[in-house]
Amino acid sequence: MDEYALGVLTNIGLFSFVALSAYLLLIAGELSFGQQAFFGVGAYAAGIATAMLGLPLPLGIVIAMVCGALAAALVGLPTLRLRGLYFAMATLAAAEMFRILFELVHWQLDVEGEMVGPDGTQGFRGIRWMLESGVEPAGFAAITWLLVAAVLFSFFLLERSRLGATIRALGEDPTLAGALGIDVQRLKLGVVAASGALAALGGALFAHHNTYIEPRNFDIMLGVHSLAYALIGGLGTALGPLLGVLLDIGVLEASRFLQGYRMIVFGGLVAALLIWRPRGILDEKALHWLRARFS
Repeated sequence: MDEYALGVLTNIGLFSFVALSAYLLLIAGELSFGQQAFFGVGAYAAGIATAMLGLPLPLGIVIAMVCGALAAALVGLPTLRLRGLYFAMATLAAAEMFRILFELVHWQLDVEGEMVGPDGTQGFRGIRWMLESGVEPAGFAAITWLLVAAVLFSFFLLERSRLGATIRALGEDPTLAGALGIDVQRLKLGVVAASGALAALGGALFAHHNTYIEPRNFDIMLGVHSLAYALIGGLGTALGPLLGVLLDIGVLEASRFLQGYRMIVFGGLVAALLIWRPRGILDEKALHWLRARFS
């Protein structure tokens, strides 16, 4: 596999995490434009852990996920009182606050004669775990996709559990769910925290793949794309967001003749699907048909 194709494959895996985090919120009935904030929190937290504090990457990922979950819960506490578009706009505002915070953070340490750490708008350089550990790009792609597979397996277990059915019931009708004895606010806060941890996992890997991050990596367009990936791919299964990422990055971006028109084609695809299939390609009806056909 050539270097370009390997890079595309790795990016599909990296952005699958933030797409899956948006999907988790969507099946719980919440529309978020702010998942890029927790992706960024994970990137900065893991970068600090490995590049500045010298911790191993697995521990850096755990720290990133904890930070992502806490940041998401912090955003969720006041915003979950809102509904629909109001919640979506609140998450967007919160994400922009995080991006501005990344621009204001200046904390660097001398690591082997080089200043390493967040430097505001100049970004965070020197995240060299891959180079220092001798991990080749193919090896890092394998790590990324093993983690994607683990997350997908967790989703499949969730979707077949009582908790998964409860989350979907919450997304369908929160009033009825509350009447049935479900603690709506607590469950939604748990889902928000889990989605933040999931986005942060992707951010941690993103930082170590790129070796350099900056605040504009986590702007509104990443939030819009993460939501669009889930809506395009479908809300019937966790494979839906992965399909959305594959269509955008794997097909549109990798098709060189489309690169100049990628955003136009992507926007048109989103608009068409919202009319034709409002719950995406792999929605509940498609999933039921596939199970009936192949079971």
